[in-house]
Amino acid sequence: MTDQPATSPAPDPRIEAFYARPGRWQAELSALRAILLEAGLGEEFKWRGPCYTAHGGNIGLAAGFKDRCVLSFFKGALLSDPAGILRLPGDNSRAGRVIEVADVAQIAALRPTILAYLHEAIENERLGRKLTLPKDDLDMPPELAERLAGDASLRDAFEALTPGRRRSWIMHVSMAKQPATRHARIDKAAPSIHAGKGLNDR
Repeated sequence: MTDQPATSPAPDPRIEAFYARPGRWQAELSALRAILLEAGLGEEFKWRGPCYTAHGGNIGLAAGFKDRCVLSFFKGALLSDPAGILRLPGDNSRAGRVIEVADVAQIAALRPTILAYLHEAIENERLGRKLTLPKDDLDMPPELAERLAGDASLRDAFEALTPGRRRSWIMHVSMAKQPATRHARIDKAAPSIHAGKGLNDR
């Protein structure tokens, strides 16, 4: 009896659909995907899009917004960033960092640097390195807690957001002084939350 060759897992059609859909950043996202896979990362579908993993942890993802395309590192604050290209994805972000790119040519030029950053992130995950962050002192406003408790779909979408995106919505709703205004902000935020976006994502 001969050994059967190992087979690769079948491509996830949701991931293939994500990269095949037409849009402003289709070519750039595909170029970033090639580098992410070249780094040896696993590819899974999470948070309504592809997520890249290693050693049981989330490493990064590629995303396109109205005005920019980014490669996001979940624990980017741990990276040494010798090229000085990491940015905070939003005012309320703590652990995450992003590399912003404008076109395929820039991605090609940054490829060695991106690979080095990905390998550092993979090694951090292998070693179990953790971020030490101050305790998040934000309390969820009662209007938001009540809405999530009564709307399972919105609750699932909110819980699927990255921590920085959840934090941005909590702060946004909390800043309203009147309950009616907080309810209005939640109503306006709901479509973006369902779309997996934070307050600053456009």
